[in-house]
Amino acid sequence: MSSERIEVQVRPGVESDLTALTDIYNHYVLETPITFDTAVFAPEERRPWLLSHPEDGPYRLKVATRADTQEILGYATSSPYRAKPAYSTSVEVTVYLAPHAGGRGIGTLLYKALFEALSGEDVHRAYAGIAQPNEASRRLHERFGFRHVGTYQEVGRKFGRYWDVAWYEKEL
Repeated sequence: MSSERIEVQVRPGVESDLTALTDIYNHYVLETPITFDTAVFAPEERRPWLLSHPEDGPYRLKVATRADTQEILGYATSSPYRAKPAYSTSVEVTVYLAPHAGGRGIGTLLYKALFEALSGEDVHRAYAGIAQPNEASRRLHERFGFRHVGTYQEVGRKFGRYWDVAWYEKEL
């Protein structure tokens, strides 16, 4: 994508997005420490993940597309923070962008839509874990009012080294 201004639309994710969303995620699996997954996924393996994010409720999937071509540029999700029932009013949020789509405000558009969708839900806190270093993600989360609450040191090993994860929290 060149630096020309493009119109971006944000909508709920649907099953036909599965291959494109998997391709975006697999880029981060193969090329970055941003996710601690270490093996790529086939789209069918990611189907349960996609289906766990319906159009309503606290667990959402928002997809950003080019308005003219409908190319998927990225996505944001809210997912269960932990499985135990008392955690049900907390969500973990994340954004993944296509490799060529960074620095265009798409993450901001995705989070704006995600948090608007969550505003009517029984959700009290959002959490985000950011593998370090990741300055762009830190800035995005702070822009939305997240504050740093702690860092797990060397909590994950990928690419033959250990990585820290900084945790951020936002009141909803």
